[in-house]
Amino acid sequence: MAFIGEYKVSVTAGGRVVLPKKIRASLKGELFILTKGFDVCLGGYDLTDWKTRTEALLHVSLLDQEDIARRRQLFSGANEIEVDAQGRFVVPKSLANFIGNDFKDVVVIGVGDHFEIWSGKSWRNYAHTSVSK
Repeated sequence: MAFIGEYKVSVTAGGRVVLPKKIRASLKGELFILTKGFDVCLGGYDLTDWKTRTEALLHVSLLDQEDIARRRQLFSGANEIEVDAQGRFVVPKSLANFIGNDFKDVVVIGVGDHFEIWSGKSWRNYAHTSVSK
């Protein structure tokens, strides 16, 4: 099942977010990986899919700077996250800080094989810019 859609969600004072039901439906269980995205966003991956995809990254040359940069980006921010029965989870402070100071108004978007979490402002800027290209 693919991650699809765009959802505006609110964040509680403790950094707790409700994962939209249609996004949750694409996860195979209560655990997922949340890490730094390649834009100013967070990437969410089904745990099984994460393990499969990252296995390939572990076998790249340590001499290839691009591959090492990708590994640093993905693994340094990776956190195993548990979703509670109401679909809520806590975003670690380091990841909340990565997407900016305005981590109160966020947007969760489906990107097919994963989902992303953006600050509302950053997503609106990105979406507006990409539409006008």
